[in-house]
Amino acid sequence: MNELLLPLGQVAAIGGAVALGPLLWWRQRSRAGTPAARVRALTLLTLFLTFDLIVFGAFTRLTDSGLGCPDWPGCYSAASPVGARHHIEAAQTAMPTGPVTHGKAWIEMVHRYLASGVGLLILVMTVLGWRLKRSAGEAAPSAWLPTLTFVWVCVQGAFGALTVTMKLFPAIVTLHLLFGLGLLMLLAWQHEAYRPRHIVVRPGLQLAVAAVLVLTLLQVALGGWVSTNYAVLACDEFPTCHGGQWWPHLDFAQGFQLWRELGQRADGSYLGFEALAAIHMAHRLGALCVFVAVIALAWALRTPAPGWAKALLAAAGWQLASGLSNVVLDWPIIAALAHTAGAAVLLGLLTTLLARLRRAHP
Repeated sequence: MNELLLPLGQVAAIGGAVALGPLLWWRQRSRAGTPAARVRALTLLTLFLTFDLIVFGAFTRLTDSGLGCPDWPGCYSAASPVGARHHIEAAQTAMPTGPVTHGKAWIEMVHRYLASGVGLLILVMTVLGWRLKRSAGEAAPSAWLPTLTFVWVCVQGAFGALTVTMKLFPAIVTLHLLFGLGLLMLLAWQHEAYRPRHIVVRPGLQLAVAAVLVLTLLQVALGGWVSTNYAVLACDEFPTCHGGQWWPHLDFAQGFQLWRELGQRADGSYLGFEALAAIHMAHRLGALCVFVAVIALAWALRTPAPGWAKALLAAAGWQLASGLSNVVLDWPIIAALAHTAGAAVLLGLLTTLLARLRRAHP
């Protein structure tokens, strides 16, 4: 038990030190604001750092650093790679191009430190939310939303641990990504609750935004499944898939068998190229559906919210360009990070827009 609790406390302490700088900056900048304005400013700061954490998490995965420290929460039971240097050197000597190197260990542990820091910020935000509710009563937003956010980030941390202990199990890694994006959406909604700004629209437009948001979430889940199964280059051409084929032989049954080891089928045999191509093509078809849906939504928003229409089109265009770059440029890390960042921005925009919309009275 001490082998778990000691590094957990040490990593949490480092995360606290990471969070101290943003907290001090927030305290200085928002000192003259009202209590509600101060909580809103902290929520916005946490939202920004959560976005950074999601992008850095993608960097951790794309550099194959997810097992840079093959245990959790520490690195070979140490608080940092410095204390684990002998173990890392031994692993790197045995397998120089393997998952454990000094660089990968540092990337993995920095990701854990940043995650701990964000968790601490959300804890502070939750405490302040309850204090504001007690002092302002009905005038204050519900304190249960920041409480849900804190519970959510704890669950996200548990999935982070499972990502390591289950050796990059694709379903767990994909859920880890989705929970991270869900955290971003919760913070975006909560940020709006502290200073409501309404956009009055005709009946049905709220439902349309919600539908596009759900469709985008499903597409992001497909994108996560592509990434965690390393299926990005299963189709290395565009608009065709491979060898000039528009629709090669695809094995959807094996590709979307969710509970299996990385690179394997459920029976332990290797996952074939047809399965990887099926995953990739499903994501392409989903991207087409989302792109059309966002264009239609932007057209519907052109009168009541022209700025939002332009922002959604820009985000969709960014996703299209970065997604194509991943294929035609052989998956450069900058394009992959841009694609992850774009997905987070699109979800954040749709969530914020949904929080602002109000139906016009008939």
